[in-house]
Amino acid sequence: MIRRKQTERASWKSAVESQGLVYHTPNGQRYWDESAFYEFTSKEVDALEAATNELWEMWLAAIQRVIDQNRFAELRISAAAVPLIISTWNQEPPALHGRFDLAYDGKGTIKALEFNADTPTALLEASIIQWYWLQDTHKDSDQFNSIHEKLKAKWTELVEYIDGSPLYFTHTADTEDMMTVTYLRDVAQQSGFKTDALTVAEIGWNGQSFVDLSGNRIHSIYKLYPWEWLLSEAFAQHLIDTYSSMQWLEPIWKMVASNKGILAILWELYPQHPLLLEAHIDNPGLLVDYVRKPLFSREGANVTLVSGSGTRVDTPGNYGAGGFVYQAAFHIPQFDGNTPVIGSWYVIDQGACGMGIRESDGPITTNLSRFVPHLFQ
Repeated sequence: MIRRKQTERASWKSAVESQGLVYHTPNGQRYWDESAFYEFTSKEVDALEAATNELWEMWLAAIQRVIDQNRFAELRISAAAVPLIISTWNQEPPALHGRFDLAYDGKGTIKALEFNADTPTALLEASIIQWYWLQDTHKDSDQFNSIHEKLKAKWTELVEYIDGSPLYFTHTADTEDMMTVTYLRDVAQQSGFKTDALTVAEIGWNGQSFVDLSGNRIHSIYKLYPWEWLLSEAFAQHLIDTYSSMQWLEPIWKMVASNKGILAILWELYPQHPLLLEAHIDNPGLLVDYVRKPLFSREGANVTLVSGSGTRVDTPGNYGAGGFVYQAAFHIPQFDGNTPVIGSWYVIDQGACGMGIRESDGPITTNLSRFVPHLFQ
């Protein structure tokens, strides 16, 4: 793994905007950064792919342990959601994707930091934007990236399992979320779905079911909106009451997979596993260097990095009221003063399928961390 500097494409802004990445420079701060790229060997890519596939199986086992041992309260998961989680887990309704955030030292050590199982942020960048960058700048090289093809294969597989038509897509008013959902909606349409879209705020209730702006009943819906947020909304009870008569992507069991407390369950199941970092809920145990993360959070908010030497780094945010997990710190080597984290994508039933890299000036990846493309030889 080598970080290489390069000259940006002269027309990079118009290029990425034409492909959907209109949020490349939010508030004047660079998000998409092609002034550098990360180069891997094929052996490293094979190792990252194998690790991602193994972590998926480990995560499934950890979710099963949460269910078998009734550990939901420990993860601060609403009691009202538990019967739905268990029933959807057992019924195996359609589910689509996830992104493992991995620490990699460039020498062979891979560690799972967490699993973004419910909300696919950075998907468009990983799937489409960096692929076209590769075609424009390094056409003779390769990239660990079959995300688009495997998403399309998965959507095609789901056509016969999704009830009702159209399949709705919903998101917040945030531009990044809207463009990510627009991309997924486009892939679904290429795969044979009739679709429609509305923001979460535009979803209505007619007294019996959720409806669109025209009053049409919503039978199936893909949402880029975390389950813990949905269950804190005023319509949460309606959602619970009607869950069995609607089809939600992703299904509600994903809120267990994305809960950072699952890191502690994994350590119980697989102590000393080479892909894991020691983790505990609510206290650091005997850890000296550790990261404290809210059980429910996004984009590196409210994370605290504590060192035994007495140093401490905190990120701001509005999370943390629902408890914390304490995870052993893994000191990722810096590359030209940047700290990279690998987002390794998994499409359900299709396997590991690609990666995107976010790099930060500091040790914690946040919503301001840059997306940098990659290739391998």
